[in-house]
Amino acid sequence: MAKLIDFNSLVLMIIATIALFHSYVVMGMTSSSMYVNWGAHHCKLLGDDLQLVLDKSAGSGAQSKRSFHFGSFEMLIKLVPNNSAGTVTTYYLSSIGTKHDEIDFEFLGNISGQPYIIHTNIYTQGVGNREQQFYPWFDPTADFHNYTIHWNPNTVVWYIDSIPIRVFRNYQFKGIPFPNQQGMRVYTSLWNADDWATRGGLVKIDWTNAPFIATYRKFRPRACYWNGPMSISQCAIPTKTNWWSSPLYNKLSANKLGQMNSMRSKYMIYDYCKDVKRFKGVMPIECSLPQY
Repeated sequence: MAKLIDFNSLVLMIIATIALFHSYVVMGMTSSSMYVNWGAHHCKLLGDDLQLVLDKSAGSGAQSKRSFHFGSFEMLIKLVPNNSAGTVTTYYLSSIGTKHDEIDFEFLGNISGQPYIIHTNIYTQGVGNREQQFYPWFDPTADFHNYTIHWNPNTVVWYIDSIPIRVFRNYQFKGIPFPNQQGMRVYTSLWNADDWATRGGLVKIDWTNAPFIATYRKFRPRACYWNGPMSISQCAIPTKTNWWSSPLYNKLSANKLGQMNSMRSKYMIYDYCKDVKRFKGVMPIECSLPQY
């Protein structure tokens, strides 16, 4: 009987350890999950709301308190209204270092009456150059919209209001790097990028419109915490807790695929995989492989 009790205790200890490695955030205020990392003198993080400000003195930004490895990362964002030319608002995942991984949403401002450009990119081992850009099919300054990055061992999917707009699939077995070896934090920022953001830098920021304000709300990182290299395998196991890694999320459903194809056909304005001139005819390997 003593041996049986010891064995059961050991099992409970193992289960508790696994649960610790797989801990994730379901609910909670944005302020409990993030902190302002620059420009704190003129931006606000209170409860579930984060307000970033850009003026001549500085921009501002915030980041998550924890690093993650795989999961679903949701944020409601309302972008800078009116003449936002030269400004860039961001929401992205990133590790640190010269060989960092990164998954981007960037919102390139424009002059009044012109649409924003939704800029997406993915870096692996410090190398990006995988840009795809879209016009929004709504006014992103009039109300909040949900921007979600879904990241698992098989794929990265960018969503807007639950509609997928882009997929990047894991083809490591073909020699294409995939972001699965580093933990990443979530970052937000609003900054001056008028040397490139609007028409390649031709349109500069009109500071008479300052301060520029972008508002973030209800950050929801339903994700696996990064606890060092052990998380590379622990967070990839398709358990009930690690729901993002289940076979259900290995590919888009027929309905989601139809939504994405419709959005891309109407609103995509740039795809690196079609920029033959940029790559001098030697296209990235993934461009010849199905992504969804």
